Amino acid sequence: MLTKTEAQAIRRVPAATLRAFLTDAMRACGLNEADAATVGGAMLEADLTGSDAHGVFRLAGYVRALKRGAMNPRASVRVLEHGPATALIDGDRGMGHVVMTYAANLAVELARASGVGWVGARRSNHAGAGAIYAAIPLRHGMVGIYGAASSVNHMAPWGGSEPLLGTNPIAVAIPSGEEAPVILDIATSLASNGAIRSYELEGRPMPQGWVQDRKDGSPITDPRRINEGTYLPMGGYKGSGLSIIIGLLAGPLNGAAFGRDIRDFATPPDGEGNVGQFVIALDVARFVPPEVFKAEVDRHIRDLASSRRLPGSDEIRVPGTGRAARRSEREKNGVPLAATLVAQVDEVAKSLNIAPLSARP
Repeated sequence: MLTKTEAQAIRRVPAATLRAFLTDAMRACGLNEADAATVGGAMLEADLTGSDAHGVFRLAGYVRALKRGAMNPRASVRVLEHGPATALIDGDRGMGHVVMTYAANLAVELARASGVGWVGARRSNHAGAGAIYAAIPLRHGMVGIYGAASSVNHMAPWGGSEPLLGTNPIAVAIPSGEEAPVILDIATSLASNGAIRSYELEGRPMPQGWVQDRKDGSPITDPRRINEGTYLPMGGYKGSGLSIIIGLLAGPLNGAAFGRDIRDFATPPDGEGNVGQFVIALDVARFVPPEVFKAEVDRHIRDLASSRRLPGSDEIRVPGTGRAARRSEREKNGVPLAATLVAQVDEVAKSLNIAPLSARP
């Protein structure tokens, strides 16, 4: 629960206002109309669905990267390899939102023809919330899967102290009927980089167990000391292992960076970042009639949600249910943004010579 002071510091911004602001900012950075709308829409979707660390929160970092040339605002995505069910694309150092939207739509085309489509990407960039791209096949009645080799390393391999792994996320979207789609979007670290950075922006101490000191493994809770530590993986060695697997499939398989080859997109450029990602689309109709599958998913969601709870538990969590509820509530009442974040993006707007967010209706 927020304190009264914290609640007063939250501003609700209408979705349409936030979309227009984000799109204006991207256009001011040199993106064409279509790409600016794609990035603005993807960032808004992150904020609407509760992936707050991947929405407007990321704007300042993206603008810095675009201004110094670490990201290409006029990228031309190219297909390098194309088979019946696979493709490899070159993102031309474009914003990851643009590259992965292209990849997901191509995966759908491949799956429509072959039953499954796997599209890998190289020379891409940070793309925000992975669920956005896993959900693109969902709109066509398909299962979507997204994975990425993160654009910066924050985790150490299990038992190590050197940051050689990203928080490499995986997202899966499964269609349903009347219930909310099953959508899982997780980092392989205990807490995502964006969540940790939000504590840094707000100057709040982090929960113990998220970050450990590189020298002795002691917990770090001061967000100003993040660079002295490594993020802890979820599930101990299992999360570390999953990060390695996702990173290898998104990185080396696509001719993209992994491990020591990763260059932090937030630091001044020293060569190319070469972020790697992949999207898989799976056509449900190749296995079972879609309506039968959706009805079965609905039945199992209801069984899970209505099963016996532990004492003190308010609900049983099924991936996607909370996401759908947040989206509905925020579309109605606006996206909640901290005053510190609004002040930050207003400064960005000033640098871009566009109307600040706080001055928009």
